[in-house]
Amino acid sequence: MAEFDQEFVEYAVRAIVNHPDDVRTERTVDERGVLITLFINQEDMGYVIGRQGQTARALRILLKIVGAKKNARVNLKIYEPEGSRRMRGMEETAPVSGGAESSVDDLGI
Repeated sequence: MAEFDQEFVEYAVRAIVNHPDDVRTERTVDERGVLITLFINQEDMGYVIGRQGQTARALRILLKIVGAKKNARVNLKIYEPEGSRRMRGMEETAPVSGGAESSVDDLGI
């Protein structure tokens, strides 16, 4: 029954993603508490994180409540592969710094 927190995460995430068979978790315990690492299909990353991280934040809050019932400190880590779309999208849309070079290039001089 010690892995109830892990089962809870898998159950909740499978309910909101399009590829529920790709959902898996790893549970590690150390002196700081329990860490559950969530692995999902790359296409489902947006569903799990949610707008402005609201879904991930809600999952973490619920998981802390589940852990508190067992007097355990439980944290959730969402694994994101190195070449993920979200990371590339953030780099492409990152604002350009207001340095002199960028303003000269923007003017076409």
